[in-house]
Amino acid sequence: QVQLVESGGGLVQAGGSLRLSCAASGSSLRKNAMGWYRQAPGKQRELVATITSGGTTNYADSVKGRFTISRDNARNTGYLQMNSLKPEDTAVYYCNLLDALRLYWGQGTQVTVSS
Repeated sequence: QVQLVESGGGLVQAGGSLRLSCAASGSSLRKNAMGWYRQAPGKQRELVATITSGGTTNYADSVKGRFTISRDNARNTGYLQMNSLKPEDTAVYYCNLLDALRLYWGQGTQVTVSS
């Protein structure tokens, strides 16, 4: 059974940084694509960043140059480094994993950026 557990969210001032983690079990991050999405109150869930099994990354325009997606294959953990945070980055952040054409989601972690 595939499980994803996010951590690292919290309250930070604008301009600050946070690093989110996504610990995976039951599936290998090295062999599968993973991504980070976010959902702000009253809004739809939106793509933040993705990374393929080959290491190719993709970012939403709103986070390019500020966020970095990565993974540690030995730890089977994905990361989202978030710098220069803005109040509009406030949302619940979710990681997902595509394994055998099935998409798995974590439970989410809250990120709040104060102005």
